[in-house]
Amino acid sequence: MEALAAIADPTRRQLLDLLAQGELAAGELAGRFLVSRPAVSRHLRVLREAGLVRSRVEGRRRLYALDPRPLRELDEWLEPYRDLWAQRLDALDTEIARGRRARAHPPTDGDAP
Repeated sequence: MEALAAIADPTRRQLLDLLAQGELAAGELAGRFLVSRPAVSRHLRVLREAGLVRSRVEGRRRLYALDPRPLRELDEWLEPYRDLWAQRLDALDTEIARGRRARAHPPTDGDAP
C-alpha cells in the first residue's frame, strides 16, 4: 500500500492529476506549483518510488508519466469498502425521502399519532 501513503499528500495528488493528462517534463510540472523545484522533485521521487510514475531522460529533460497499475491495485483493495458505503448511502437516501414525505404530508387531527 505504498501508493496510499504516496497519494496522502495533496501536492502529489495534483501531480498525478497533471500526469493523467499525459507525459510532462519535470520543469513543466514544477512551474505549476508555488513550492520550490527541489520540493516538486522530492514529491516526484516519492511517486516514482511508490510506482505511481515512471521517468525517462530525453536530452536534458526528465519526462514523467503516470503508471496507473498501483492505482488499480488500490481501487481493487477499496472495492469492499465502496460497497459498504453504497449500502449506507442508500439507507440515508431512504431516510431523507421519508423525511421529505413527512414534511409534505403532515399528519392531520384525524390521523393516528
